[in-house]
Amino acid sequence: MTYPELCEKLTDYANRYENAAFLDGDPSWFMHQVEGVGNREMMAFLASALSYGSRKQFLPKIQLLLDWSGGEVLRWVADGAYRKHFALADRSCFYRLYDVRTMRLFLDACREMLLSRGSMGEWLRSLGVHDALSAVEAICRWFAEHGSVGVVPKDASSSCKRVCMFLRWMVRDSSPVDLGLWSDFIDKRTLIVPLDTHVLTEARAMGLMKGRSATMGAARRLTAELARVFPEDPLKGDFALFGLGVSRG
Repeated sequence: MTYPELCEKLTDYANRYENAAFLDGDPSWFMHQVEGVGNREMMAFLASALSYGSRKQFLPKIQLLLDWSGGEVLRWVADGAYRKHFALADRSCFYRLYDVRTMRLFLDACREMLLSRGSMGEWLRSLGVHDALSAVEAICRWFAEHGSVGVVPKDASSSCKRVCMFLRWMVRDSSPVDLGLWSDFIDKRTLIVPLDTHVLTEARAMGLMKGRSATMGAARRLTAELARVFPEDPLKGDFALFGLGVSRG
C-alpha cells in the first residue's frame, strides 16, 4: 500500500466511525448520560478507569457507579457518598484486579482532588497544564502521592492507555463522541493515542509502527505517524484504527 493510499484509507475509516453510533456499547456513552461539566468530567474519568478487559463485564460496573450516584457523580464523589459501597476493610473483588478497598482508595484520591479545586479540569488548570503528556504525568503523580495504586499508573512510563483515552474525551472538540470540555487549555494536537495490544496490532498491520510493547514512547511514535495524516487532530486516527479492527473482525 502506498502512503497516499494509506492516508486515504485512514481518513475514510476515521470519517466512517466518528459518529454518534460509535457511542453504542462504548464507555464514552456514560459521560453523555449526565449533565454539567463537573459531572461529565468525573463520569468520564470513572468510566475510563474501569475500561479494560471485556466490555460485557466492565460496562455493567460503570453503570453501577452511575446508578449509585443518581447522575450526580461530582457530588457523589466530593461528598464521600461512595463510602457506603466501598469499605476500606473489604477485600472482595469489585472488578477483575480491583477489589473494593482499591476502589475506595482510588475514589478517596479523586475526592481529595475535587476538594482541592472543585473539579478535575480546574485542578489541571491550576497546575498550568497545556499539553497532554503533562496532564498524564500530573494525574499519575497525584494518585501515586495520594495512596491510590493499581487503578491509575504510578507514572507515565507505560502507555497509560485509559488516561490518554480520558484526555481524548475531554480535549477533542467538534466531535459527536468526545466532549471537548478542556479544549480551551489543552491543545488537541498534543493528545497521545490510547495504545493497547489491539491498537498495536492494527498499527503494525498498517505499517504505522514496528514495536510490540505498549509504552509511552511507542504511543507517542504512533501519534506522530497519525499526525502526518491528521496534523491538526492526530487522535481522529484513533477512530480509524478502531474501524480497521472492526473491518478485520
